[in-house]
Amino acid sequence: MGMVFGKISVESPKFEVIQSSADYEIRKYPPTVIAEVTYDPSQFRGNKDGGFTLLANYIGALGNPQNTKPEKIEMTAPVVTKYGEKIAMMAPVVTKGGEGKEGKKVTMQFLLPSKYRKAEEAPRPVDERVVIREEVERKYGVVKFGGVATEEVVAAKVESLKKSLERDGLKVIGDFLLARYNPPWTLPPFRTNEIMIPIE
Repeated sequence: MGMVFGKISVESPKFEVIQSSADYEIRKYPPTVIAEVTYDPSQFRGNKDGGFTLLANYIGALGNPQNTKPEKIEMTAPVVTKYGEKIAMMAPVVTKGGEGKEGKKVTMQFLLPSKYRKAEEAPRPVDERVVIREEVERKYGVVKFGGVATEEVVAAKVESLKKSLERDGLKVIGDFLLARYNPPWTLPPFRTNEIMIPIE
């Protein structure tokens, strides 16, 4: 019942707040092991969140774990989605966007629990579309917001955060991430979302 009201009861990444202002926080995140899948949404009937099922199957959230041990891996939050600037936001995971011959690509990521310190420590996926890799230490400008992360809301938050970072002399070094901390059945007023923009 707590998840309906926004309670986050799973592991979330640790970070250090380097700076805090009325507009945003600057955070430093330690190295992290992630599971990711890159796809063209047309492979999932146009669903930009179609990769979620592949990742959920890998960790065993939807039944038997689809990894070589097989080992059930605890779900963490947030699901981070990185989209290219022109790709609409629609899902709860990390997703990167880019354009290829077959159209725009989306990369969705699950952050693996902190017990996995190196990619080779995590169980190998059975589905070759799921890739396990390490993210190095990184810094982000972050703004938190509630409600539903619609394309319009996300675009406005990204634009506002970018302007604030540039105003304060911080250099943006990549595309934004959309981090969603709650499952889709959480009531919108109780949802926790973040826009994260990588900075130098």
